[in-house]
Amino acid sequence: MATGMARSALILGLLSCVGPFAIDLYLPAMPDIGAALGASVAETQMTITAYFIAFGLAQLVYGPWSDRVGRKLPLYFGLTIFIAGALLCALAPTIGALIAGRFVQGLGGAVVMVVPRAIIRDLHTGNAATRLMATIMLVISVSPMLAPLAGSGIIAVAGWREIFAALCGAAVVSLALTAFALPETLPREDRAAFDLGVLIRGAVRLLSDRMFIGLTFIGGFGMASFFVFLASASFVYTGAFGLSPTGFSLAFAFNAIGFFTSSQLAAGLGERFGAPRVVALATAGFATMTLITLALVAVGFGSLPVVVGGLFLGNACLGLVIPTTMVMALDEHGDIAGLASSLGGTLQMLAGGAMIAATGPFFDGTALPMVAAIAFCGVLTVTLSALVLRRSARQSV
Repeated sequence: MATGMARSALILGLLSCVGPFAIDLYLPAMPDIGAALGASVAETQMTITAYFIAFGLAQLVYGPWSDRVGRKLPLYFGLTIFIAGALLCALAPTIGALIAGRFVQGLGGAVVMVVPRAIIRDLHTGNAATRLMATIMLVISVSPMLAPLAGSGIIAVAGWREIFAALCGAAVVSLALTAFALPETLPREDRAAFDLGVLIRGAVRLLSDRMFIGLTFIGGFGMASFFVFLASASFVYTGAFGLSPTGFSLAFAFNAIGFFTSSQLAAGLGERFGAPRVVALATAGFATMTLITLALVAVGFGSLPVVVGGLFLGNACLGLVIPTTMVMALDEHGDIAGLASSLGGTLQMLAGGAMIAATGPFFDGTALPMVAAIAFCGVLTVTLSALVLRRSARQSV
Protein backbone atom coordinates (compact mmCIF):
# COMPACT_ATOMS: atom_id res chain seq x y z
CA MET A 1 0.00 0.00 0.00
CA ALA A 2 2.75 2.43 0.98
CA THR A 3 4.73 1.54 -2.15
CA GLY A 4 1.67 2.04 -4.33
CA MET A 5 0.93 5.41 -2.75
CA ALA A 6 4.55 6.50 -3.18
CA ARG A 7 4.48 5.51 -6.86
CA SER A 8 1.18 7.35 -7.39
CA ALA A 9 2.53 10.41 -5.58
CA LEU A 10 5.68 10.46 -7.70
CA ILE A 11 3.83 10.17 -11.03
CA LEU A 12 1.06 12.61 -10.12
CA GLY A 13 3.57 14.99 -8.57
CA LEU A 14 5.71 15.03 -11.71
CA LEU A 15 2.63 15.65 -13.85
CA SER A 16 1.45 18.40 -11.52
CA CYS A 17 4.87 20.08 -11.70
CA VAL A 18 4.23 21.20 -15.27
CA GLY A 19 1.82 23.96 -14.19
CA PRO A 20 4.09 25.44 -11.49
CA PHE A 21 7.13 25.11 -13.77
CA ALA A 22 5.36 27.32 -16.32
CA ILE A 23 5.44 30.08 -13.69
CA ASP A 24 8.49 29.41 -11.55
CA LEU A 25 10.96 28.74 -14.35
CA TYR A 26 10.47 32.13 -15.95
CA LEU A 27 10.08 34.32 -12.84
CA PRO A 28 13.76 35.41 -12.86
CA ALA A 29 13.35 36.45 -16.51
CA MET A 30 10.41 38.83 -15.99
CA PRO A 31 12.53 42.02 -15.74
CA ASP A 32 14.51 40.91 -18.83
CA ILE A 33 11.32 40.10 -20.73
CA GLY A 34 9.89 43.54 -19.98
CA ALA A 35 13.11 45.22 -21.13
CA ALA A 36 13.42 43.12 -24.29
CA LEU A 37 9.83 43.66 -25.40
CA GLY A 38 9.55 47.27 -24.24
CA ALA A 39 6.82 46.43 -21.72
CA SER A 40 5.91 48.04 -18.41
CA VAL A 41 5.85 46.11 -15.14
CA ALA A 42 2.03 45.94 -15.30
CA GLU A 43 2.14 44.60 -18.87
CA THR A 44 4.75 42.01 -17.90
CA GLN A 45 2.64 40.94 -14.93
CA MET A 46 -0.23 40.39 -17.37
CA THR A 47 1.67 37.37 -18.69
CA ILE A 48 0.98 35.75 -15.32
CA THR A 49 -2.59 37.03 -15.06
CA ALA A 50 -3.44 35.71 -18.55
CA TYR A 51 -2.00 32.31 -17.65
CA PHE A 52 -4.04 32.10 -14.44
CA ILE A 53 -7.30 33.20 -16.07
CA ALA A 54 -6.97 30.62 -18.85
CA PHE A 55 -5.79 28.06 -16.31
CA GLY A 56 -8.93 28.67 -14.28
CA LEU A 57 -11.48 28.73 -17.08
CA ALA A 58 -10.17 25.61 -18.82
CA GLN A 59 -10.63 23.56 -15.66
CA LEU A 60 -14.38 23.78 -16.21
CA VAL A 61 -13.88 21.65 -19.32
CA TYR A 62 -11.30 19.13 -18.16
CA GLY A 63 -13.13 18.03 -15.01
CA PRO A 64 -16.48 17.00 -16.56
CA TRP A 65 -14.67 15.65 -19.62
CA SER A 66 -12.50 13.41 -17.44
CA ASP A 67 -15.63 12.15 -15.64
CA ARG A 68 -16.99 11.10 -19.03
CA VAL A 69 -13.98 9.64 -20.90
CA GLY A 70 -11.54 8.76 -18.12
CA ARG A 71 -8.50 10.59 -16.81
CA LYS A 72 -5.86 9.96 -19.49
CA LEU A 73 -7.36 11.36 -22.70
CA PRO A 74 -7.78 14.89 -21.27
CA LEU A 75 -4.15 14.74 -20.12
CA TYR A 76 -2.99 13.97 -23.66
CA PHE A 77 -5.03 16.84 -25.07
CA GLY A 78 -4.13 19.44 -22.45
CA LEU A 79 -0.41 18.74 -22.52
CA THR A 80 -0.40 19.06 -26.31
CA ILE A 81 -2.09 22.48 -26.05
CA PHE A 82 0.47 23.46 -23.40
CA ILE A 83 3.31 22.61 -25.82
CA ALA A 84 1.71 24.74 -28.54
CA GLY A 85 1.40 27.67 -26.14
CA ALA A 86 5.03 27.36 -25.04
CA LEU A 87 6.16 27.48 -28.68
CA LEU A 88 4.08 30.63 -29.25
CA CYS A 89 5.75 32.22 -26.23
CA ALA A 90 9.23 31.29 -27.41
CA LEU A 91 8.60 33.02 -30.74
CA ALA A 92 6.61 36.02 -29.44
CA PRO A 93 7.74 39.30 -31.07
CA THR A 94 5.72 41.59 -28.76
CA ILE A 95 4.39 41.60 -25.22
CA GLY A 96 0.87 41.18 -26.62
CA ALA A 97 1.91 38.04 -28.47
CA LEU A 98 3.59 36.73 -25.31
CA ILE A 99 0.44 37.35 -23.28
CA ALA A 100 -1.58 35.46 -25.92
CA GLY A 101 0.90 32.57 -25.85
CA ARG A 102 0.68 32.44 -22.07
CA PHE A 103 -3.10 32.30 -22.33
CA VAL A 104 -2.88 29.29 -24.65
CA GLN A 105 -0.33 27.71 -22.34
CA GLY A 106 -2.74 28.16 -19.42
CA LEU A 107 -5.55 26.50 -21.39
CA GLY A 108 -3.39 23.39 -21.67
CA GLY A 109 -1.71 23.52 -18.28
CA ALA A 110 -5.06 23.47 -16.46
CA VAL A 111 -5.35 19.74 -17.11
CA VAL A 112 -2.52 18.94 -14.68
CA MET A 113 -4.39 20.74 -11.91
CA VAL A 114 -7.78 19.09 -12.40
CA VAL A 115 -7.05 15.52 -13.39
CA PRO A 116 -4.50 14.64 -10.66
CA ARG A 117 -6.97 15.89 -8.03
CA ALA A 118 -9.70 13.70 -9.51
CA ILE A 119 -7.31 10.73 -9.62
CA ILE A 120 -6.57 11.23 -5.92
CA ARG A 121 -10.32 11.12 -5.23
CA ASP A 122 -10.59 7.97 -7.39
CA LEU A 123 -8.00 6.27 -5.17
CA HIS A 124 -8.55 7.64 -1.65
CA THR A 125 -10.71 9.79 0.63
CA GLY A 126 -10.24 11.48 4.00
CA ASN A 127 -6.83 11.55 5.69
CA ALA A 128 -5.43 9.03 3.19
CA ALA A 129 -6.24 11.47 0.40
CA THR A 130 -4.72 14.34 2.39
CA ARG A 131 -1.58 12.26 2.89
CA LEU A 132 -1.36 11.54 -0.85
CA MET A 133 -2.02 15.20 -1.67
CA ALA A 134 0.72 16.28 0.75
CA THR A 135 3.16 13.75 -0.71
CA ILE A 136 2.39 15.05 -4.20
CA MET A 137 3.10 18.56 -2.93
CA LEU A 138 6.47 17.33 -1.69
CA VAL A 139 7.26 16.25 -5.25
CA ILE A 140 5.90 19.55 -6.61
CA SER A 141 8.14 21.43 -4.15
CA VAL A 142 11.04 20.88 -6.55
CA SER A 143 9.49 23.58 -8.74
CA PRO A 144 9.72 26.67 -6.50
CA MET A 145 13.01 25.48 -5.03
CA LEU A 146 14.83 24.55 -8.23
CA ALA A 147 12.89 26.02 -11.18
CA PRO A 148 13.88 29.67 -10.58
CA LEU A 149 17.53 28.60 -10.26
CA ALA A 150 17.21 26.62 -13.47
CA GLY A 151 15.59 29.63 -15.12
CA SER A 152 18.48 31.84 -14.00
CA GLY A 153 20.91 29.34 -15.52
CA ILE A 154 19.02 29.26 -18.81
CA ILE A 155 18.97 33.07 -18.96
CA ALA A 156 22.71 33.24 -18.31
CA VAL A 157 23.57 30.66 -20.97
CA ALA A 158 20.95 31.30 -23.65
CA GLY A 159 18.17 33.79 -22.97
CA TRP A 160 14.60 34.06 -21.79
CA ARG A 161 13.08 32.52 -24.94
CA GLU A 162 14.85 29.24 -24.28
CA ILE A 163 12.93 28.98 -21.01
CA PHE A 164 9.83 28.16 -23.05
CA ALA A 165 11.75 25.54 -25.01
CA ALA A 166 12.55 23.91 -21.66
CA LEU A 167 8.84 23.97 -20.77
CA CYS A 168 8.11 22.16 -24.04
CA GLY A 169 10.55 19.46 -22.97
CA ALA A 170 8.88 19.12 -19.56
CA ALA A 171 5.48 18.68 -21.21
CA VAL A 172 6.85 16.01 -23.56
CA VAL A 173 8.16 14.08 -20.55
CA SER A 174 4.72 14.40 -18.93
CA LEU A 175 3.08 12.98 -22.04
CA ALA A 176 5.40 9.98 -21.84
CA LEU A 177 4.57 9.48 -18.14
CA THR A 178 0.85 9.61 -18.94
CA ALA A 179 1.21 7.08 -21.74
CA PHE A 180 3.52 4.55 -20.07
CA ALA A 181 3.39 4.99 -16.27
CA LEU A 182 -0.06 6.27 -15.34
CA PRO A 183 -2.89 3.72 -15.12
CA GLU A 184 -6.47 4.70 -15.86
CA THR A 185 -8.16 5.14 -12.45
CA LEU A 186 -11.75 5.65 -13.60
CA PRO A 187 -13.27 2.35 -14.78
CA ARG A 188 -15.65 2.46 -17.73
CA GLU A 189 -18.59 1.41 -15.59
CA ASP A 190 -18.06 4.45 -13.31
CA ARG A 191 -17.87 7.00 -16.10
CA ALA A 192 -20.69 9.50 -16.41
CA ALA A 193 -22.39 9.90 -19.77
CA PHE A 194 -22.49 13.51 -20.90
CA ASP A 195 -25.77 15.07 -19.93
CA LEU A 196 -26.07 18.86 -19.83
CA GLY A 197 -28.87 18.64 -17.31
CA VAL A 198 -26.78 16.45 -15.02
CA LEU A 199 -23.84 18.84 -15.42
CA ILE A 200 -25.96 21.85 -14.54
CA ARG A 201 -27.49 20.08 -11.54
CA GLY A 202 -24.02 19.08 -10.38
CA ALA A 203 -22.80 22.67 -10.68
CA VAL A 204 -25.86 23.97 -8.84
CA ARG A 205 -25.29 21.37 -6.12
CA LEU A 206 -21.68 22.48 -5.68
CA LEU A 207 -22.39 26.21 -5.83
CA SER A 208 -25.15 25.85 -3.24
CA ASP A 209 -22.95 23.78 -0.91
CA ARG A 210 -21.82 26.27 1.73
CA MET A 211 -18.98 24.05 2.87
CA PHE A 212 -17.65 23.41 -0.65
CA ILE A 213 -17.69 27.11 -1.58
CA GLY A 214 -16.23 28.15 1.76
CA LEU A 215 -13.39 25.63 1.64
CA THR A 216 -12.70 26.48 -2.01
CA PHE A 217 -12.26 30.17 -1.26
CA ILE A 218 -10.31 29.60 1.95
CA GLY A 219 -7.79 27.74 -0.18
CA GLY A 220 -8.38 30.14 -3.07
CA PHE A 221 -7.44 33.31 -1.23
CA GLY A 222 -4.51 31.48 0.31
CA MET A 223 -3.34 30.60 -3.19
CA ALA A 224 -4.09 34.16 -4.35
CA SER A 225 -1.56 35.45 -1.84
CA PHE A 226 1.07 33.26 -3.45
CA PHE A 227 0.01 34.43 -6.92
CA VAL A 228 0.54 38.04 -5.86
CA PHE A 229 3.98 37.04 -4.60
CA LEU A 230 4.75 35.34 -7.91
CA ALA A 231 3.76 38.41 -9.92
CA SER A 232 5.70 40.89 -7.77
CA ALA A 233 8.62 39.15 -6.09
CA SER A 234 11.09 39.24 -8.98
CA PHE A 235 10.69 43.02 -9.30
CA VAL A 236 10.83 43.62 -5.53
CA TYR A 237 13.77 41.33 -4.80
CA THR A 238 15.87 42.42 -7.79
CA GLY A 239 14.76 46.07 -7.89
CA ALA A 240 14.14 47.21 -4.31
CA PHE A 241 16.62 44.83 -2.66
CA GLY A 242 19.18 44.62 -5.47
CA LEU A 243 19.39 40.83 -5.72
CA SER A 244 20.72 39.13 -8.85
CA PRO A 245 18.46 36.64 -10.67
CA THR A 246 20.26 33.85 -8.79
CA GLY A 247 19.86 35.67 -5.48
CA PHE A 248 16.17 36.12 -6.19
CA SER A 249 15.86 32.41 -6.97
CA LEU A 250 17.41 31.49 -3.61
CA ALA A 251 15.16 33.90 -1.68
CA PHE A 252 12.13 32.60 -3.56
CA ALA A 253 13.09 29.01 -2.79
CA PHE A 254 13.44 29.84 0.91
CA ASN A 255 9.92 31.30 0.97
CA ALA A 256 8.56 28.15 -0.71
CA ILE A 257 10.32 25.76 1.69
CA GLY A 258 8.07 26.85 4.54
CA PHE A 259 4.96 25.99 2.55
CA PHE A 260 6.01 22.59 1.31
CA THR A 261 7.63 21.48 4.56
CA SER A 262 4.53 22.19 6.60
CA SER A 263 2.27 20.58 3.97
CA GLN A 264 3.83 17.24 4.92
CA LEU A 265 2.39 17.63 8.42
CA ALA A 266 -1.17 18.27 7.24
CA ALA A 267 -2.41 14.67 7.20
CA GLY A 268 -0.91 13.77 10.58
CA LEU A 269 -2.30 16.88 12.25
CA GLY A 270 -5.67 16.26 10.61
CA GLU A 271 -5.78 12.75 12.06
CA ARG A 272 -4.86 14.00 15.51
CA PHE A 273 -6.88 17.21 15.82
CA GLY A 274 -9.42 17.04 12.99
CA ALA A 275 -9.09 18.76 9.62
CA PRO A 276 -11.47 21.66 10.41
CA ARG A 277 -9.48 22.61 13.49
CA VAL A 278 -6.20 22.44 11.57
CA VAL A 279 -7.58 24.80 8.92
CA ALA A 280 -8.98 27.21 11.52
CA LEU A 281 -5.68 27.46 13.43
CA ALA A 282 -3.51 27.57 10.30
CA THR A 283 -5.52 30.40 8.72
CA ALA A 284 -5.23 32.34 11.99
CA GLY A 285 -1.46 31.81 11.92
CA PHE A 286 -1.25 32.85 8.26
CA ALA A 287 -3.19 36.07 8.87
CA THR A 288 -1.16 36.88 12.00
CA MET A 289 2.24 36.37 10.37
CA THR A 290 1.38 38.38 7.27
CA LEU A 291 -0.15 41.25 9.26
CA ILE A 292 2.95 41.44 11.47
CA THR A 293 5.12 41.53 8.35
CA LEU A 294 2.95 44.28 6.88
CA ALA A 295 3.21 46.34 10.06
CA LEU A 296 7.00 46.06 10.12
CA VAL A 297 7.29 47.06 6.47
CA ALA A 298 4.84 49.94 6.89
CA VAL A 299 6.82 51.50 9.79
CA GLY A 300 10.12 51.31 7.95
CA PHE A 301 11.56 47.97 9.04
CA GLY A 302 10.98 46.26 5.70
CA SER A 303 14.47 44.91 5.16
CA LEU A 304 15.07 41.84 3.01
CA PRO A 305 15.41 39.47 6.03
CA VAL A 306 12.14 40.81 7.50
CA VAL A 307 10.19 40.32 4.28
CA VAL A 308 11.66 36.91 3.49
CA GLY A 309 11.35 35.71 7.10
CA GLY A 310 7.78 36.96 7.51
CA LEU A 311 6.64 35.35 4.29
CA PHE A 312 8.40 32.12 5.26
CA LEU A 313 6.37 31.93 8.49
CA GLY A 314 3.14 32.88 6.73
CA ASN A 315 3.68 30.29 4.02
CA ALA A 316 4.44 27.66 6.66
CA CYS A 317 0.91 28.17 7.98
CA LEU A 318 -0.50 28.23 4.45
CA GLY A 319 1.07 24.84 3.75
CA LEU A 320 -1.39 23.29 6.21
CA VAL A 321 -4.36 25.04 4.65
CA ILE A 322 -4.10 24.26 0.92
CA PRO A 323 -3.93 20.42 0.85
CA THR A 324 -6.44 20.06 3.69
CA THR A 325 -9.08 22.32 2.13
CA MET A 326 -8.61 20.70 -1.29
CA VAL A 327 -9.40 17.28 0.12
CA MET A 328 -12.21 18.45 2.42
CA ALA A 329 -13.94 20.20 -0.48
CA LEU A 330 -14.03 16.99 -2.56
CA ASP A 331 -14.79 14.48 0.20
CA GLU A 332 -18.58 14.71 -0.07
CA HIS A 333 -18.64 14.83 -3.87
CA GLY A 334 -16.93 11.65 -5.01
CA ASP A 335 -19.59 10.95 -7.66
CA ILE A 336 -18.73 14.24 -9.42
CA ALA A 337 -15.09 14.52 -8.37
CA GLY A 338 -13.98 15.79 -11.77
CA LEU A 339 -16.60 18.53 -11.88
CA ALA A 340 -15.95 19.48 -8.24
CA SER A 341 -12.20 19.61 -8.85
CA SER A 342 -12.57 21.72 -11.99
CA LEU A 343 -15.11 24.15 -10.54
CA GLY A 344 -13.09 24.56 -7.36
CA GLY A 345 -9.90 25.08 -9.33
CA THR A 346 -11.58 27.62 -11.62
CA LEU A 347 -12.88 29.67 -8.72
CA GLN A 348 -9.45 29.61 -7.05
CA MET A 349 -7.54 30.62 -10.18
CA LEU A 350 -9.97 33.42 -10.98
CA ALA A 351 -9.59 34.69 -7.41
CA GLY A 352 -5.83 34.67 -7.86
CA GLY A 353 -5.95 36.40 -11.25
CA ALA A 354 -8.38 39.02 -9.92
CA MET A 355 -6.10 39.72 -6.96
CA ILE A 356 -3.09 40.28 -9.24
CA ALA A 357 -5.13 42.58 -11.50
CA ALA A 358 -6.54 44.52 -8.52
CA THR A 359 -3.16 45.08 -6.86
CA GLY A 360 -1.17 45.74 -10.04
CA PRO A 361 -2.00 49.48 -10.24
CA PHE A 362 -0.69 49.97 -6.69
CA PHE A 363 2.63 48.25 -7.31
CA ASP A 364 5.51 50.74 -7.09
CA GLY A 365 8.50 48.41 -7.02
CA THR A 366 8.72 48.31 -3.22
CA ALA A 367 7.73 45.53 -0.85
CA LEU A 368 4.82 47.39 0.77
CA PRO A 369 2.09 46.85 -1.88
CA MET A 370 3.08 43.20 -2.26
CA VAL A 371 3.03 42.50 1.47
CA ALA A 372 -0.21 44.48 1.93
CA ALA A 373 -1.98 42.37 -0.71
CA ILE A 374 -0.71 39.16 0.87
CA ALA A 375 -1.88 40.28 4.32
CA PHE A 376 -5.29 41.17 2.86
CA CYS A 377 -5.54 37.60 1.56
CA GLY A 378 -4.61 36.38 5.03
CA VAL A 379 -7.47 38.37 6.57
CA LEU A 380 -9.89 36.93 4.00
CA THR A 381 -8.84 33.35 4.73
CA VAL A 382 -9.20 33.63 8.50
CA THR A 383 -12.55 35.42 8.16
CA LEU A 384 -13.92 32.74 5.86
CA SER A 385 -12.57 30.05 8.15
CA ALA A 386 -14.40 31.56 11.12
CA LEU A 387 -17.64 31.79 9.15
CA VAL A 388 -17.53 28.37 7.49
CA LEU A 389 -15.70 26.06 9.88
CA ARG A 390 -16.69 27.25 13.35
CA ARG A 391 -19.27 24.54 13.86
CA SER A 392 -17.09 21.74 12.40
CA ALA A 393 -14.05 22.84 14.41
CA ARG A 394 -16.09 22.84 17.61
CA GLN A 395 -17.39 19.32 16.92
CA SER A 396 -13.86 17.98 16.28
CA VAL A 397 -12.50 19.12 19.65
